[in-house]
Amino acid sequence: MNEIVIDTEYVTLGQFLKMVDIISSGGQAKWYLAENDVFVNDELENRRGRKLRHEDIVELPEVGKFIVKDAFLEE
Repeated sequence: MNEIVIDTEYVTLGQFLKMVDIISSGGQAKWYLAENDVFVNDELENRRGRKLRHEDIVELPEVGKFIVKDAFLEE
């Protein structure tokens, strides 16, 4: 499982997709989520504004699984 470290309280699912190079701009998030399954904590998610926080697990089938880590809590 890949770790994605954030230095804010949360990131949105759209921001996350950009961070892991799935999309190149925020405008593509809506399209990507409409066309592909994305699971957050084992639940299907299609809201690009979904807030991802420390320890949330994001699964992108055929891409991989990611865990969100807070940079300040991991010190």
